Formats: sequence, structure tokens, C-alpha cells
Amino acid sequence: MFVLLMLFLWKYIDDLIGKGFEWYVIAELMVYASATNVAMALPLSVLLSSIMTYGSLGENYELVAIKSAGISLTRAVAPMFVVVMLLSVGAFFFSDYMLPRAYLKYYSLLYDARQQKSANFLPEGVFSNSFPDYTIRVDKKDEDGQTLHGLTVYAKPLANDPGYVLKAKTGRMYRSNDNRYLVIEMQDGVRYAESPGGSAFNPNPHQILTRFRFKSQQTKLDLKGLAFNRTDENSFSRAFPMMNRRQLKDYMKATSKSIDSADNVNLPLVTNFIKYYSVPKKSDNFKTYQKYNTSVMNYGDNMAKSNYITNALSEARSVHDMMRSRSDGMDQMVKNFRSAYAQYQVKFTLSVSCIALFLIGAPMGAIIRKGGLGLPVVISVVFFLIFYIVKTIGEKAAHEGSMSGIVGAWISIFVITPIGIFLSYKAATDSALFDMEIYRRFFEGLIKRFKKQKA
Repeated sequence: MFVLLMLFLWKYIDDLIGKGFEWYVIAELMVYASATNVAMALPLSVLLSSIMTYGSLGENYELVAIKSAGISLTRAVAPMFVVVMLLSVGAFFFSDYMLPRAYLKYYSLLYDARQQKSANFLPEGVFSNSFPDYTIRVDKKDEDGQTLHGLTVYAKPLANDPGYVLKAKTGRMYRSNDNRYLVIEMQDGVRYAESPGGSAFNPNPHQILTRFRFKSQQTKLDLKGLAFNRTDENSFSRAFPMMNRRQLKDYMKATSKSIDSADNVNLPLVTNFIKYYSVPKKSDNFKTYQKYNTSVMNYGDNMAKSNYITNALSEARSVHDMMRSRSDGMDQMVKNFRSAYAQYQVKFTLSVSCIALFLIGAPMGAIIRKGGLGLPVVISVVFFLIFYIVKTIGEKAAHEGSMSGIVGAWISIFVITPIGIFLSYKAATDSALFDMEIYRRFFEGLIKRFKKQKA
């Protein structure tokens, strides 16, 4: 979990630093990130701990003592398998109840944190537009971050205020006691303002320039738009990772009904554009009957035929545009249904992956007979990378529709479970899986046999 939290910090450090967050906001975000990382940390921890445990038993010859007492490796692993089963049950309920809430809290808070403007309102040598009605430039700041040198303030014109330009040699900025305003105290400056000239009695088109110098002046800038505001969490609640099994089932049921109803409406919509012509029935009184010609192009002059073609193309375009928009809507609904179904299957894979990775870790530790944080870490990372890469590819393919939801969500389990069964068999039969001498003899035998056949 520590490693995964460090990855989280490295990824979002630029979005969090320098924005004036309180310490509890960062702590809350890390707690939610820890909860969302359980889906990755729990299977990896089961794999690593099982390899370390049974590797340590094998390294200290305790497995040999267990087997010499007539206890098989399967029986020695059974108690820990029961523990992992209980852990998997807890992981299932966590995945269904706690994980959606953690995702909702995490992504909503992370979104607000990334949208928050920087707390460095007045950077050096830059015209800052952090405040809506002002453009401010500071030539230099002291190390305390509050003492300013070379200030230029441009107040934008408003309805009743023509605006002004203010320049000061030095200044100091700080927040008000209620944290609502940024106060800037300026010394030794001059203010320039232009106002429209003339009046009803003395019309004069020239503007009036007002200039006055000051020793000290104070300006308050409203921090309301720069405060850390929280977005309503309901705006994120319709995302599939934020739903539990019941919500996903309700969504799939509603989407399935929408798809069926949209499919049933397609034919009546197209039917309105189809023209039917009444063809008279063949009379029994006549032995010869002239065949009815249904082609309208055989009637009228060239102008009428041109109108026929224009009207037909117009209706064809209308049908095409209408059905294309409906087809895009149907494709989006089908894609959402597949994504919801894939996410529904993912609710079960966390618990099953703990069992599958335990079936790899326990026999692998018994085979390599190495404990600690050396070789077990390397082996567990290799197996977990295989598991995680296959899992990510399968879930992405399921969400995109190129693979069914069941196969995409469970393909990582299908890949690693045979490996676990094979390793369990090798460990139960005391197979020297990593004895390089056996492999050397095997390949030497193959080479000799190949040379004899060639001779």
C-alpha cells in the first residue's frame, strides 16, 4: 500500500502542490486513494505473503519436518487456504459496498483538487489574472513570500468605474482574518485614472486624466472564486465504478428495455417514408390484360422526372440521417450495457483473484525454499505483472465491446489458475522445478537424439 500511495503522489503531485490546501484535505485524499488501491494491493499482498511464508518454512527445513511426520503439503496448506477463503469473502463485500463509495469520494475530491487554482496568486514577472477584475504584476518577491517589489495593478473598467492603473514601489500581501480577502498594502505609489469629460452644461469630448500620489494604500481582493469548493458527488455517481451490484443490475435492466423499445420503433419510423401504390386486380372478363407499369419515370416530361428524382433523394437523405442518429444512439446504449455488465463481473474477480494467486504463492514458496524480501519479491512481482496486464487488457476489451463481459473480466483468472494448479501439483510431488541440472540433462538428451537421427 505504501508503494501504491507513492505512485499516487508522484502522479498527482503537480496538481496538489502550491494550491493552499489544508492538511486534512491531502490526508482525506490519501485515505480514499488507499481504499481504491485495495483492489490491486490485496491480491499482490496475498501472493507475496504466501511465497514468503512457505519459502521461509522450506528454507528452515520445517516443511521437511512436516512431511516426515506424515503430513502432506496439501494438508499443511489447508489451514491457510481457509484463511484466504475468509479473506476472499471479505474482499467480495468490500468490492461491492465499500469500493464504490471510496471511488466516488476519491474521484470527486481529486477532481475538485485538480480544478483548484494555484495559491501562488501573484507570481514574479507575470501579469496574473487570478482575480476577475484585476491584472497584477509583481517584479520581485522576498523570501517570506509576502513582501512585494515593483507592483503594477490594472483595475478593469466596470459599469460605474472607468478603471485605473496603479504603480507602487513596495507592498505587502496577506489574508484577512476570515480568509475571505487577499489584502495588498502598497507604499510610495501613483494612481492614474481616466474619466469621460464634458457635462450637460459644458460638453467637452476630451477625457480627464486624474493622477495622484500616495504614501500608503490598501486594496482588498475577493478570494471567493479562488476558495476550495466541493462539487456535488451526485455528478459522479452515474459512473460504473461508483455503482454496486444492485445499481448495476438496475442500470442494465433499464438499458435493455431502452434498446428493445428503440428497436421496435425503427420499423414504424421507416414505414412512413414507404409509398404504396394500388395495383388493380386482374379481371376475369378479359383474356388479355395489359401489365401495370409501376415506374413513375415513364410518366410526365423531363421537368416532372427531375422533380421525382429530387424528391426521392430528399426522402432517402431524411431516412439516412434519421437512422444514422438512431444507430449512433443504439451503439452508445449497447456500449454502456457492455461496460456495466463487465463492471458487474469485476465485483467477483477481486475475491477469486486472491484464491488464484494463493494457489501460485504457496506452492511456489515451497518449491523455491527462499523466504524474506529477496527472491520472493521478484517472483511475486513477475506473476502479478502477468496477472495485472492480462486483467487490464481483458477489462478494456470488455468495455469496448471487442470481448464479452464474462471473458474480459475473468480472463486473468483463466490464465493464472492453470499455472497455480500446475505449481500445486509440482510442489505436492516434490518436483525440482528450478533445478537447472535437470533441464541441462533434458536438453543434452534432446541434442544427442537429434544428432543420432541426423547421422
